[in-house]
Amino acid sequence: MVYESLFLIGSNVLAFVLIMVILFAHTVDRRIRYSLIATIISLLLWQDTIFLADNASVDNLLLWNSAIFIWPTCAIAACFWFIQELHRDQSQKNERSRLTIPLIILTVLQLAPIALNSIFLSVTQSPDGLILDRAPGYYIYLVGLVGALGLLVAEIVIRRTRSARKSLERYAIHVVLVTVIVASLYGVVVNVVVPLLAGSQDYIGWGVLIVDIFAIGLTLSIAKGRLLDIRFYAIRTLVYVFSLGVLALIYVLAAYAFSQWLFSYGTSSVESWVNIALALLLAFIFQPVRHFFDKVTNRIFFRDSFDSEQFFSVLNQELSATNDIHTLIQRTAKFIASALKLERASFFIYREGQSYVQGGTDKRRKFSLQDARNLDVLTGDAAIILAHEIERKNQELYRLLVSHKISVLLPLRRDKKITGYLLLGEHRQGSYSHQDVNLLLTAGNELSIAIQNSLSIQAVRDLNAHLEQRIDAATKELRSSNAQLQKLDEAKDEFISIASHQLRTPLTSIKGYISMMMEGDVGKITPQQKHILEEAFISSDRMVRLIGDFLNVSRLQTGKFVIEKHPADLAQIVKHELESLTTNAASRGLTFRYTPPKKFPQLIMDENKMQQVVMNFCDNAIYYSKENSTIAVSLKIVKGFVEFKVKDSGIGVPKAQQKELFTKFFRANNARQQRPDGTGVGLFLAKKVIDAHHGELIFTSVENKGSTFGFRLPVERLRAGSDTE
Repeated sequence: MVYESLFLIGSNVLAFVLIMVILFAHTVDRRIRYSLIATIISLLLWQDTIFLADNASVDNLLLWNSAIFIWPTCAIAACFWFIQELHRDQSQKNERSRLTIPLIILTVLQLAPIALNSIFLSVTQSPDGLILDRAPGYYIYLVGLVGALGLLVAEIVIRRTRSARKSLERYAIHVVLVTVIVASLYGVVVNVVVPLLAGSQDYIGWGVLIVDIFAIGLTLSIAKGRLLDIRFYAIRTLVYVFSLGVLALIYVLAAYAFSQWLFSYGTSSVESWVNIALALLLAFIFQPVRHFFDKVTNRIFFRDSFDSEQFFSVLNQELSATNDIHTLIQRTAKFIASALKLERASFFIYREGQSYVQGGTDKRRKFSLQDARNLDVLTGDAAIILAHEIERKNQELYRLLVSHKISVLLPLRRDKKITGYLLLGEHRQGSYSHQDVNLLLTAGNELSIAIQNSLSIQAVRDLNAHLEQRIDAATKELRSSNAQLQKLDEAKDEFISIASHQLRTPLTSIKGYISMMMEGDVGKITPQQKHILEEAFISSDRMVRLIGDFLNVSRLQTGKFVIEKHPADLAQIVKHELESLTTNAASRGLTFRYTPPKKFPQLIMDENKMQQVVMNFCDNAIYYSKENSTIAVSLKIVKGFVEFKVKDSGIGVPKAQQKELFTKFFRANNARQQRPDGTGVGLFLAKKVIDAHHGELIFTSVENKGSTFGFRLPVERLRAGSDTE
């Protein structure tokens, strides 16, 4: 009982130390660490459960003895995971082993008897020890366990065969293979064979050593592959031991000296305060003492190593020292080769098209564009490639690297696309350490960003070299086009002005003759003839207004648009325009709803142009309203402003086109379909007129529901007799 407890405590302590070392060994891949920790914990729980089962109460014997069988299954699965992660072939990193499915099946075969509580029929305590009445599930479990162990060994052998000869990976897997075989045989003999032959559980306590075999062996495997620097942790442990030893010695000597001094003066009552002060003092000097031993051990054991923080500090300085791509890669390659103690280092960087740039410490050895394209295909998604590790896995890539004396290839990527390569030669001290590989992986992203920034700056410089010439040519072309457009615009304005003047005179005559015929000056006319003449009169009157609009647009372009203000009655203007449009509205089944204001002040305004604005709003409401509907017109004074509104229930204006509505010649899409003969100048002129009267337009619209057009004018500013105008 005593030796079992001592063995168990020792194994737990050793396993805990190894778990802590592995957990915080950030130089090791996260999945390798977790899988190794899971294996060690499963084995540890196996032996702890065995101990608890041997010392359990009578009521819990069956439960604890059945629980023992859970952990070997977990340990085999975790070790299988560990082997796959340890096999670091990047091209097969995410490839699932062919033995995974059979292992899952055998794992289920082991766990099923446990879940069904069919390992033992009964477990009883006797003076000679435990009496185990095994159920058929026990032997089913053993079959699954032996099969799973066989698959684990087979997986290790397969991984070992695939690894490159004399590679660190092969050494690591070889250690794992030996560890699994020795530990498995030991565990089966101690925990299965001996209890079956002896019919007793007395020797099962020795099985706790399997934890130590596995923990030490698997940890040595990753140390053998230089994934875990055992020397580093051993030296750092010595540093802490020396530090604590020195502090303990200082404390003992100081406490003894103070106690003798205080005792001679009879002041032993303050001895406890002195001890507290000494403890605080030692706490403050612990870090300086540890740093001292760190420096001493670094000089003795790590003379050839380098400080990664200092490496990245200098690397960042090199990357930010220049923007010239050739100088950048030359200086960076020399620094990396010097810091890592390499025979050579060089860069191959893609540029736009079929161009590239390369440079480094070895100026004689050139890397062709075709070689780089071949690497793009052969490297796949690999983050870094070590030549000695791919000798048998990818012989084509291996031959290409060896032909250029490349020991390490670091693809540089940006947005998952290869932008170039860092090509490294042999290490002067024999081989690359795991620290070297991790450092290069970390530096790869910074190198890629700095190089791409340099290429971008170079591209901007090349573009600027030709930019002035292109700008000059484009400017000359724009000036020529602008001059032609100005001439065309002037010709258009001149044509509109001349055409408007020429058309206005005959239209005035036509309008006068039609008016005479309507009044009977040339003879009596029938009601039907009168209706036709009224329609012709309305159309000719509208034509005169349109010509007036075009003339005003032409005057705006030439700066001759003049607002001629004088006292006018806006209420009468609105009433007159509505009366003139009543016939046209009635022909479409529309009616105006308007209540004239009883009293309305005279305002200083351009009567003709304001009449044109009112007519335009009302005329648009007629043409764009739905048949048999009502158009609401209002004129009133609200808070010192004259408000005129025309509200219809017509087609409305699409929201996306409303901001362009009052620009010259613009018409909404639905308005073009409703009234193809529109000009798009009425609203443009209305805005100019209202702006000239210090007012603002009123406009709201919802497509297919109607619109409200109008304006708001300041009463006091436009009131007749006001001296503000």
